[in-house]
Amino acid sequence: MNIMPRTLQDKLAILSDAARYDASCASSGTSRRDSRDGKGLGSTEGSGICHAYAPDGRCISLLKILMTNFCIFDCAYCVNRVSSNTPRARFSPEEVVHLTTEFYRRNYIEGLFLSSGIIQTPDKTMEDMVRIARTLRLEENFRGYIHLKTIPDASPELIAEAGLYADRLSINVELPTDAAVKAYAPEKSPGQIRGAMADVKAQRRASKDRSHTGKRPAKFAPAGQSTQMIIGADGSNDATILGQSSGLYGAYGLRRVYYSAFSPIPDSSAKLPLVTPPLQREHRLYQADWLMRFYGFGVDEITGSRADGNLDLEIDPKLAWALAHREEFPLDVQRADKAMLLRVPGFGTKTVDRILATRRHRDLRYDDLRRMGAALKKARPFITLRDWSPGGTIDSADLRTRFAPPPEQLSLF
Repeated sequence: MNIMPRTLQDKLAILSDAARYDASCASSGTSRRDSRDGKGLGSTEGSGICHAYAPDGRCISLLKILMTNFCIFDCAYCVNRVSSNTPRARFSPEEVVHLTTEFYRRNYIEGLFLSSGIIQTPDKTMEDMVRIARTLRLEENFRGYIHLKTIPDASPELIAEAGLYADRLSINVELPTDAAVKAYAPEKSPGQIRGAMADVKAQRRASKDRSHTGKRPAKFAPAGQSTQMIIGADGSNDATILGQSSGLYGAYGLRRVYYSAFSPIPDSSAKLPLVTPPLQREHRLYQADWLMRFYGFGVDEITGSRADGNLDLEIDPKLAWALAHREEFPLDVQRADKAMLLRVPGFGTKTVDRILATRRHRDLRYDDLRRMGAALKKARPFITLRDWSPGGTIDSADLRTRFAPPPEQLSLF
């Protein structure tokens, strides 16, 4: 293990690279703050994720780092586990505060995403993370976004304090099943993880209740909590993964479950199953998760078209469902209810809302859907309108091949 003294630049290179395995860094959902009154530092908007695009087209950046990649745990799937031969580094709390404020002043970032390996004890690690957030808020008057990846083994008092300074807290469930956690991360307790998530939910709920005097308590993690799940490190199929996610949303009121595709670690001696998924599987799980949260789909509907309980990697989950339920189509767009319109491939939630609003006043036509933003290349076989009929397309044997990606010539070298 490399423990040589390092410069701040060296630490930043190591610990920003190590943080790439943390997927849950969305800033959407937080309250709006800014420093235009000259009394603070930083700002935060209501949407955006680390190095991605907000709905209005802006690129939002967070300083995404680990406080340290030293760790006392030996989780088989983690590149930073104690037995891994990887370069190590550790920021002091003062260094993280300095980097955050200086990066903001240079207009590099709008917030901080901070995670960490476990050093000494969970409480010691959490104390340092809370100290960073507290210093930024109270001493630097930093008003940008802060997301803390909290330590479930830390004391509830520390997690409660973290929620006073962070916009969002996240606690990793690690793997899709308790059995997988016990097999590949035996030092972690699924029960303790769920208990910490329940505590965050309870603290958020309490922060919204006024006292008998009418005074509202201090805000607690106003952007909510999220979690991250490693996929492919164990043999769980997509039905199991999505079923677990659905339960987490219901039990803990999560803003988001993030899926992180497992990649084998070159120096790993752990005997992990050879089910490493491509990033395409991660992408399909995000699509399926979206269908569950905003389109009314159940887990069984999304994963029921394949005997193995996995998603189709070639086509998106909504299209796969539609092809497996052709008896429901073509759908009369002028008369269908909202629930069925949301199941039409190529129709998003905004398109469906526009359809419902417009058809109250007049009959819809094909060009109306185009102007509303519908993906008509995908929707055409599944809908009818006053001036459009797909004919017998829905019963065509080759309908799936029209949507599947074209075959590729594999390289021989």
